[in-house]
This record gives sequence, structure tokens and C-alpha cells, in this order.
Amino acid sequence: MAERLRWGILATGNIARQFAESIPTSQRTALQAVGSRSPEAARSFATQHGIATAHGSYDALIADASVDAIYLSLPNSMHHEWTLKSLRAGKHVLCEKPFATNLAQSQEMFDVADKQGLLLVEAFMYRSHPLTHAVWEAVRGGMIGELQQIRTSFCYRTKRIDGNIRFDANLAGGSLMDIGCYCLSFARLFAGEEPSHAAARGHVHETGVDDRAAGVLHFPSGVFATFNCSMTTQADNTAHLCGTVGWIEIPIPWKPPPEKAEWRVRRGVPPRMDDNARRPGVVSDHEVFSVSAGMGLYALEADDFAAAVAGEIAPAVSKQDTLGNMNLLDELRRQVGVRF
Repeated sequence: MAERLRWGILATGNIARQFAESIPTSQRTALQAVGSRSPEAARSFATQHGIATAHGSYDALIADASVDAIYLSLPNSMHHEWTLKSLRAGKHVLCEKPFATNLAQSQEMFDVADKQGLLLVEAFMYRSHPLTHAVWEAVRGGMIGELQQIRTSFCYRTKRIDGNIRFDANLAGGSLMDIGCYCLSFARLFAGEEPSHAAARGHVHETGVDDRAAGVLHFPSGVFATFNCSMTTQADNTAHLCGTVGWIEIPIPWKPPPEKAEWRVRRGVPPRMDDNARRPGVVSDHEVFSVSAGMGLYALEADDFAAAVAGEIAPAVSKQDTLGNMNLLDELRRQVGVRF
């Protein structure tokens, strides 16, 4: 078996924990080291996840010669600084979404990666799941006819505001940055192009970030996409792709389970709103599909990254894809009234 890519995890928060828990199912990578501002936090995280080396500073981690690649899960505002430092230390970087604070930072990060000859990828883990691949093939294959509309939702309600990095403007928080970025990424993936027009409205929390937002994208092909994201609202958190002869429902698009991740195809007449008792909608074709990944979601992402480092495949999220998403985030935040 080929030598495994050795990860250094930068930070020890919730997403770092999920990544570390998933990597043991990876086929091409392994956990090597973890770094935190607190030596105690680093040692605790390392012990919990069976990691050989714990560093009590971020600088010590990126200087570790036994580490091939950095998984960077720091708060949004720190992505730019520590991605540049990691790249200049000779490490490949898988940087959590949203990639940076703005487009200008993102471009600089890729410029440095190109100069160093290293791989830099934005970590949208749903892109690596076979569920996403299967639905993409179904849409491209004409299963629902001509794609015309996309609608997505990613919301949660939290009551923990104090100390929550998502509500901190200094850390580039907010619903668009935290979860709306998934909706934009998904719409752009399936539309296959950048939107020609984009509009959003949102509510700005007293902390200075958007705590909820909704918007519409219009693509040159004629596809429309609507989305809503919120840190204070409950919603179904689904994705729908609507075509001329049917529609696809994805019940769990953002963090699909490792086994039996479902997507559904419906065709025919949708349920009627008027005179429903006498003329109910008749769905002539209702198919449920499921796919299994065989490993954890973040392990899939890690293996894709390792294969891209080896030059075997293109990155799951390309440079141009990331720059397009950041450009769109910049514009929608401007419209909502949030600036970093």
C-alpha cells in the first residue's frame, strides 16, 4: 500500500473533532499531530484521538517535519494568516470553509500555494460523498428533464450567543459565511456556471453579523436558485433540484450519512392545492435511491485530497470554484450590510 498522507490538525474545536473521528476509516491518510494554543488542549485532543504528537502552539505544528498536510479548522478570520504560514512551511493545506474572509485574501492564498508548488483546497466535505456524485450524474443524464430551479436550506437555532465564534464579527462570523456558503456552493455546482445576478436580504444581529439570510441567484442558462440560511431558525435543511419532467429531493445534502444516504426522484403531477380531495396530485414515478460511502464523510474528503496531492485526480473543489464562491459571498454580505 502507498505511504499514507500524514495530517497535522490545526485547532481542536468541534469540526477538528469530527475530522479526527472520521480519519481512522480513511484508506490513504493518517493522523500525525495536532496543534493548539494550549498545550493541555493539544494533549487532551491527541490522547482522545490516538494522535502521536501534540504541539502547544500553531507554529510548532506547521514546523513539524513529520506532517505532510495541514487540516485548518481555525475561525474564519484566521484562515488567511495560517494558510499562508502553513504553505510557506512547505505543507499542503485543506482549509475549512468559508475559505477566507474575502476574495482578495483567497486569491493571495492560491497565489502562494502555486508559487510553493503545494495543494490548497477548500474543505466542502459534501462534495466528496457519492450521494453528491450520484445526484450530479442523474441531473446531467436528464433524469428530471431540463434543470430549471434549485432550492436549498441550511438552518439551525442556537441560543448560545456569548462566546460563539459564529456571532463574532471580528472572526468573520454570520449565517452566510457559516452555512449559506454550502447553499451557494451547491447551486453553483449543479448550475455549472457562475450566476449573472444575485440578490439577498438578511437580518443583522446586534453582534454585527447576519444571523439569517435568504436570496436568489439567476444563472446565464436560465436556472434560478433560491436559498435560506439561519443561525436562529429551524428548517428542513434539504436540497431540491427541479426540472421540466420531475424533481430530485435530497433529505440530507450537507452531511450525508456513511451508509444508505438517500435521494428521491419524483415525476408527474405534484399535489394540487385546489380541490385536492377530488383531484389529488398523481406522482407517476417515485423512486428512492441510496448510496453508501463505506467510510466517514471527512475520511472521504481526506482521501480525495490525498489522491489530488498524488496527481491522480483533480481537487474536489477547484481554485476557480472557491474563488467564485468567495466572490459571491462578498457580494451577498455587502447587500445584507455585513462587511469584514
